[in-house]
Amino acid sequence: MTAPILVTGGTGTLGRRIVPRLHQAGVDVRVLSRRGHGTADGVESATGDLATGEGIEAAVEGVETVVHCAGSAKGDEDKTRTLVRAASRAGVRHLVYISVVGADRIPVASGLDRAMFGYFAAKRAAEQVVADSGLPWTTLRATQFHDLMLTVAQQLAKLPVIPVPAGFRFQPVDTDEVAGRLVEAALDRPAGLLPDLGGPRVYSTPDLLRGYLQARRRHRLITPVRLPGGAARAVRAGANLTPDHAAGHRTWERFLAEQVPAEQGTGRD
Repeated sequence: MTAPILVTGGTGTLGRRIVPRLHQAGVDVRVLSRRGHGTADGVESATGDLATGEGIEAAVEGVETVVHCAGSAKGDEDKTRTLVRAASRAGVRHLVYISVVGADRIPVASGLDRAMFGYFAAKRAAEQVVADSGLPWTTLRATQFHDLMLTVAQQLAKLPVIPVPAGFRFQPVDTDEVAGRLVEAALDRPAGLLPDLGGPRVYSTPDLLRGYLQARRRHRLITPVRLPGGAARAVRAGANLTPDHAAGHRTWERFLAEQVPAEQGTGRD
């Protein structure tokens, strides 16, 4: 009997795509979540909370590989440290972590920067915890997921006039493609920092929004707003992009065509 692979955040946007891929590869999987979901088809549920540490020791027991997908803009460093301590005591042999392109290039210092770009700082801090853990590790930095960009577009489209950060560009990548790369990493030997994974195209923020609005057959006025601060300046310079590693294949347009139902009419509602 082989040791299961533990997936933290296994019920989230990325994790729920990783779990079936691991199972299809013939691996037993254990999913860590704050609320248990039972066991079925080789997928075991472990109840635990990385914020408090409750249940984490039991979750990593008997595990040799951990795929760490649980994350947030707040407390990511401490949650990762909790996982690392338990994994070290359990003798885990490979810790796989998902981070974000730009985590090492986008400075987050001021209160405004932290409020708007704290996710990058949180990911960078967690990266360092993983690298300093003493565990064999692999970290993949990916650009923003299509799913995230869609959520943002849906919320902004509720406004009659959409303000967008001037000069911002994004390189959205398909979540399934990131999941596939992480599964490959989990089934391979620890490799340290992997090459970045970015989507096939770079888009301005207005172009991303126009693509969504066109798919929904809706119309909105889009107006640029210049954001102050070092983090915004870094994003305008492309610190969140990885054009040399545009390894993804599914474009924003293809994603929208498959995921977004068109509305009837061309109203401004």
